[in-house]
Amino acid sequence: MTLEEKCSILHDLHQAGCFVIPNPWDPGGAVLLEQLGFRALATTSSGFAWSLGHADNQVTLEDALSHYRAMSAAVRLPISADFEGAFAVEPPDVAANVTAAAATGIAGLSIEDSSKIAASPLYDFDLAVERVRAARQAIDRAPSGARLVLTARSEGFIVGRPDLDETIRRLSAYSEAGADCVFAPGIRDRAHIQAIVTAVAPTPVNVLVSSDFTTVAELAELGVRRISVGGALARAAWGGFLRAAEEIVRHGTFIELTRGVPSAEFDRRFGG
Repeated sequence: MTLEEKCSILHDLHQAGCFVIPNPWDPGGAVLLEQLGFRALATTSSGFAWSLGHADNQVTLEDALSHYRAMSAAVRLPISADFEGAFAVEPPDVAANVTAAAATGIAGLSIEDSSKIAASPLYDFDLAVERVRAARQAIDRAPSGARLVLTARSEGFIVGRPDLDETIRRLSAYSEAGADCVFAPGIRDRAHIQAIVTAVAPTPVNVLVSSDFTTVAELAELGVRRISVGGALARAAWGGFLRAAEEIVRHGTFIELTRGVPSAEFDRRFGG
């Protein structure tokens, strides 16, 4: 499948209904999710960082680009990259890095407006909008000619600035600047989700679900187009790993190991 075809599929998925775009952190996980019937995948910056022994947002641009190439090569599904803050601040640098990411085989990417500065955790409004516009222009000028799906994130609800009106102002502006999809991680209240969907329509809205506060059916009823799980699958996997390892070191027993999937099942799924 060509990159143009993958981009087209990802765009089409955003046009009607509601789909789940789960977040594997390695090629093996991507293959399993493809086998389970998901129609698109997204990377997770946290899950990938943890697999390298780093905290989230502590990997290099080069590591991220290499990761996107490996993930895109592992499956036929379109993959949207969690491109964090585009590994840059100023719009020209954002554009340059988006251009590099667009050459890795991904069918979409997201950029966020978190500054990682405690005193002012969100980029200034005008700068944040210009960053999205720069990303859009870089995608439109990409040598491949493929129109990647651009997702713009406003991080207020996860960086200590849970202001719904400001979040809507930002997401609306990001849509006008060229984002194909918008979302605000940390939004969990049904009324807040509905308000965002209504305010930015017809731009598709993604909701991040990392616990059992809702269902696919409930979000679809609200008009949400896309559901991602961020690092939640990675946390679930690491949870099993830690429980088994802690049992061994603390108790000298191996009960948790019996909960694992048999080796033969993985060999079957991976073509052994």
